[in-house]
Amino acid sequence: MKRVTMADVAAAAGISKSTVSQYLNGRYEYMGQDTKDRIKRAIEELGYHPNYIARSLKQKKTSLVGIIAANIVHTVSTEVSRAIEDYFQEKDIQVIFCNSYEDQEKEKKYIESLRARQVDGLVIFPTGKNVELYKKLEDERFPVVFVDRKMEGLHVNTVVADNRDAIHQAVSHLIAEGHKDLAILTPPLTIYPRVERVAGFREAMERHGGRLSDRFIQSVQISGMVAALEAMFADGNGPSALIAGNDLTFFEVMKFARKHGVRIGTDLALVVFDNIEMAAISEPALTVINQPAYEMGMKTAELLFEQISEKCDSAGLYVFRTELEIRESSQTRRG
Repeated sequence: MKRVTMADVAAAAGISKSTVSQYLNGRYEYMGQDTKDRIKRAIEELGYHPNYIARSLKQKKTSLVGIIAANIVHTVSTEVSRAIEDYFQEKDIQVIFCNSYEDQEKEKKYIESLRARQVDGLVIFPTGKNVELYKKLEDERFPVVFVDRKMEGLHVNTVVADNRDAIHQAVSHLIAEGHKDLAILTPPLTIYPRVERVAGFREAMERHGGRLSDRFIQSVQISGMVAALEAMFADGNGPSALIAGNDLTFFEVMKFARKHGVRIGTDLALVVFDNIEMAAISEPALTVINQPAYEMGMKTAELLFEQISEKCDSAGLYVFRTELEIRESSQTRRG
């Protein structure tokens, strides 16, 4: 069976081959709707499939981009990645997804592998451990956007949430509810968001004149969180309110609460930093710090596309404000 070509589509639609080419490459801002409909109908009727290899050789682009997430288990990573895929699907650009699991060697291998596959650009949730490789991307002016994590000393487009302000909002709310002894629990301070969240907690407590205790500021491995909470509450003088630094931390808090009969929203007020699914219908309903993850993903994709299209020469930091959604879990008052 003869392979259908672009010329066949043009003949069937009654237009020029160059117009079909413009349509396939998404350059149809000034193309009439009737022309677009005729091309689309011809493509469907003939079963035409574009030759992406030939197109990439001609355009010196592969219509491929890569995402390297640090840990896809986090809801925010999933939502950001979904937005990026949605954006590039509209541009007829395919997304290759990788997950480094915060591993330096995995991240390095994925960056090198994706570049070897000639992707047009990269979105990276950086582990922070491959600085020389990040610097190489910058020096070579390779299209790249960092998301969720800011890297000092690098001039790369970066999209992050305003972590400090988010914690300030949470602390202000808990103090307004009558709490004096507040705590925060996060994984180790190895990446930018966690560092910012703990720094924001200290700042907010000092600003409000709250009782600041290092015993109530814990940054430990996920596997050690239940034990850290047990130590925090061991003498009967534990905090009355707790901020869980991310979604995985929240799960450990719930393990601790279940093990020791701690009633969230009654014995302990709780705020969770992350977009927790079903937060509104849990028992009690959870107070959460929502990151605008989908919007962050769309901005990330837009910045990358501008670089790929050579429409952007400068790099900037794009900070998105979070939203504190107050529900039952944080509304317990203490004297």
